[in-house]
Amino acid sequence: MQATIKADRSLFSYPKYWAHCYGTAPFLPMSRQEMDELGWDSCDIILVTGDAYVDHPSFGMAVIGRLLESHGFRVGIISQPDWHSKDDFMQLGEPNLYFGVTAGNMDSMINRYTADKKLRHDDAYTAGNIGGKRPDRAVTVYTQRCKEAYKHIPVVIGGIEASLRRIGHYDYWSEKIRRSVLFDSKADLLMFGNAE
Repeated sequence: MQATIKADRSLFSYPKYWAHCYGTAPFLPMSRQEMDELGWDSCDIILVTGDAYVDHPSFGMAVIGRLLESHGFRVGIISQPDWHSKDDFMQLGEPNLYFGVTAGNMDSMINRYTADKKLRHDDAYTAGNIGGKRPDRAVTVYTQRCKEAYKHIPVVIGGIEASLRRIGHYDYWSEKIRRSVLFDSKADLLMFGNAE
């Protein structure tokens, strides 16, 4: 007897979220003013990234944001927020569904330090190539600030830093075994890999 495997459902065959009536944004909003220009009262999903926001496929958050938008969600971006307070994490208001957090296109520790553990002075994923715009262990710091701003809103982490640190691992910079970033950050869900 031969068993047949039912084909997976196509990603784009699901019904769109109700907000698809707003259409496609020229750029995903990064401020309350840009949301107002689009006629949005709130975002369904807010993506937080350690990279500058460039609406191009080489930047992961732009790809994820546009994919979510194609399914009808209103997506906002908080790019390179000031992690010293929760204020930047509240600039778009409270998301209806969740925060999506990533360190960016690189692990934040590799982005900030050389192999000799010296601080880098440049950042290829920041406007003007200026270093120091993201914290050490950015996924953990950004997630904690999102939780500080809105305790009841779920936080989903993903990207290279979250994927590489999803289980217990040896941390080169502190020279000790660290537990999963899911526990340290207190995020609600970790998406492994590309996450779309």
